[in-house]
Parts: sequence; structure tokens; C-alpha cells
Amino acid sequence: MRIAEVVASRATCDRKHVGAVIVRDKSILATGYNGSIRGLPHCDEDGHLIEDGHCVRTIHAEANAIIQAARNGVRIDGATVYVTASPCWGCFKMIANAGLSRVVFGEFYRDERIFRFATELGIELAPLERRETPA
Repeated sequence: MRIAEVVASRATCDRKHVGAVIVRDKSILATGYNGSIRGLPHCDEDGHLIEDGHCVRTIHAEANAIIQAARNGVRIDGATVYVTASPCWGCFKMIANAGLSRVVFGEFYRDERIFRFATELGIELAPLERRETPA
């Protein structure tokens, strides 16, 4: 998850920085962060595009990680995605259709439906337990 947090630092929408890392057998397959469509200005350059209280200029971290894997011909079926915030409904649907079998997330963010459908689909949703690090 620490790697997902570093990836999130690259996000270009200042409303929320999210990072995702897709992993199988302890190997990183793809990463993604929330940012604008390739080749278009980012929120931090051009401002937000707000609809229903959400910035729709950006592509979410999970989607960008899945897209990166597809662009590079990397098979992600059965892999785990580590994401700094739980997936929205749209990203959850992409995760399911991409064949990811496990989602480890940091903070819960916005959509309870993912829990019901993950159970139906056999996708493990695992909130990350934060451990205190000794000083």
C-alpha cells in the first residue's frame, strides 16, 4: 500500500489523490493515479470539471492501472489491486470485468454497493488495517 500512496502523489486532481497498484505473486504488474485524459490539460492546470459534486475531468486510479496493463499487454486476471481509497461503482465494475480477484483499500470512499456485489462475484474486499509504527 505504501507504493500505492507514492503513486497517488502523482495525481493531478487536487480534490483527491488516489493511487492504485496491481500485483500478482509479489510482482507489480501496473500502476495508476487519478489524472486527465492523456494529452489534455490536468485539473491543476485548467481547473476542475464538476458534475454532481465530483470532478469528471479525471480518470480514476484503478481505471488507469487497468488501462496501463492493457496498453502493455499485461495479463491481470486473478491479480490483487491495492488502492488508497475504495473504488467507486464505475471502477468496481471495471475491476470485476478485468478479472481482479482482490481489492485492498485504504480509506472507504463513497459507494456501499461494492460490498454487496463483491460478495456475489467472489471478489475479496479487504480494508487495510493501519498498524502504528514504533517511533
